[in-house]
Amino acid sequence: MAVARSSTPPTASPAGGSPESSAASASAAAVFPSPFPCEIVERRSGAKPLVVAATADDGGKEEEEERPWVGIARRVEQNLVASARSAREELDAGDGNAKLSFVARVGKVLFHGDPSTCLNSIRKAAVAEEGFKNRVHKSFYTNVPNEFMKNVEQLIVKSIGFDFESEREHYHVKVFDKHQPDSTISCKCTVRKDGGLELYKIELNQVRHMVVDISCLHKDLDLRLILVTKKLLKNLDDEVENGINQLISSAIIDSEVKGGLRWPFGKESVAERFSVVGVWLTRYKAYRSKTMRLKLRHADRFDHKTSTGEVANEVTLKLSAISELLREGNLEETPVGEMLEATVKLVWEKFLSYSVCPALPS
Repeated sequence: MAVARSSTPPTASPAGGSPESSAASASAAAVFPSPFPCEIVERRSGAKPLVVAATADDGGKEEEEERPWVGIARRVEQNLVASARSAREELDAGDGNAKLSFVARVGKVLFHGDPSTCLNSIRKAAVAEEGFKNRVHKSFYTNVPNEFMKNVEQLIVKSIGFDFESEREHYHVKVFDKHQPDSTISCKCTVRKDGGLELYKIELNQVRHMVVDISCLHKDLDLRLILVTKKLLKNLDDEVENGINQLISSAIIDSEVKGGLRWPFGKESVAERFSVVGVWLTRYKAYRSKTMRLKLRHADRFDHKTSTGEVANEVTLKLSAISELLREGNLEETPVGEMLEATVKLVWEKFLSYSVCPALPS
């Protein structure tokens, strides 16, 4: 986890690893954990999560604050390239159905646990050298306010030269397979004319190769940079195909329930092997430029394992140009750092502050 005023140091979490912090420009004494209202977290834990805040007299050198994206890109680049190289080796040994993607998300980095423990971890991260292992319990909350979504769609998109690509609605059925206990099968579905679900795509849950969470002090939102692979499931054996088809065909669309889907009693599982563990209803608009794809998504989710649900607005940037370089380019020669710096600059200036654009008329 990174804590910084402007030249923000990231914390990189290689897949399955502990957060790893690099040097920070923010003074350790200038930051502190502050309670953040988040209903879904409070319902689960009984306590407000914490975010990193800065003291009023944080100050700082103006020259450091002018170009924070330079420091972020410099510290992320080496880890990103190394993670991409490792991921490519895994993909080369696979069946060719997985794809590597580099993605930016905006939201809030949330800390969980005792405030004094969090404060100690935050301050250690703020002064640590690269390689420091910070085991603080944290998560990334992606829900953003409605007005911010409207500003992005109506004002920011045009100002940065994005073109409208598509608008779609999907139901996602998350399936647990007892024969693959470490993975979740994600079934993306559309609605047929007769009102039933039609299977569109089947994927395994994404594998994270690198996660960088950046607490952006004096901004309304924080930044997550993530390198992932998603694997399409093709040529399913008969048992898997039949199990999934039975779950999908028995689903009932119901706008009154969380996630938008329900099942008749006893139909949420098949053959004591497959069971529904979650459902999503997502509606999104996608915009594209030459180097990235912006997705504005409204998601209604329900987790069958915890019986909790949430409705969220989410802003995601799929960094297609950098992703292509990481997938196919010469990692020793490609200008990943320059492209990363330009991308973080765009996100920093346009996607982290609610006040970037003037308020929309009511």
